[in-house]
Amino acid sequence: MDPILIFSILGGLILILLFIGAPLRPLRWIGQLFIKIIVGALLLFFVNFFGSSFDLHIPINFITSSVSGILGIPGLAALVIIKTMIVG
Repeated sequence: MDPILIFSILGGLILILLFIGAPLRPLRWIGQLFIKIIVGALLLFFVNFFGSSFDLHIPINFITSSVSGILGIPGLAALVIIKTMIVG
């Protein structure tokens, strides 16, 4: 699919949700989970940015973003420990 079409559809859905609201509880839960995953990806970006001087790089993908977003700082610390101690 064309990226412009995908972004247009997502933008339209966001506008519909802004005007109508998300009356269904599962939609709110999915939205909050999506926001947490995005925040987790941002946390990983900052860890990679500041950890580059320490040769620390954690890949930013759905799983690592979910772990760091849902669990927060302890999840991020767990990813760093797993990367340094287990993976190497």
